[in-house]
Amino acid sequence: MIPIIQKEVVEKRKWATSGEILDILAISESTPGPISVNAATYVGFKVAGFWGSFFATLGLVIPSFIIIYIISLFYKTFMSWSIVQAAFKGISVGVIILLFMAVLKLRKAVPNSLLSIVIFAAVLAGTLALNIFQIKIPFITLAIIALGLLIGVISTLLTRKEKE
Repeated sequence: MIPIIQKEVVEKRKWATSGEILDILAISESTPGPISVNAATYVGFKVAGFWGSFFATLGLVIPSFIIIYIISLFYKTFMSWSIVQAAFKGISVGVIILLFMAVLKLRKAVPNSLLSIVIFAAVLAGTLALNIFQIKIPFITLAIIALGLLIGVISTLLTRKEKE
């Protein structure tokens, strides 16, 4: 969804800048629910207030709900077809490529600083730790929250000292 959001909201409609998209993604990641729903709500509110957020969220959720409901009616039959299984394998590769492309596009808007490199390394290390050492999600989540708070406080203090 991130590349689609980037293309529609920034490039095509010009409702937000690349920097604002990073803010939207950060807010969307820190609130419950899918990124696309949170981003639609945020952009809808930015463009048209409460009713914009309401209809943007409905416009995103209702079609997906209807499609998934219809698929659920035929799930067992649908998943037994070899062509559907092969399509899902292809889709998973496509998702990885889309995520990589989104990272490349959003990378341009991220400041090139030691802090962003440290954050990237911490997230990469956390992801690898999850897979290699079978670390439980709640532990790594708490560790990342604590690290984020620490980095945020240090960054804010350093920024204030530079301004003074």
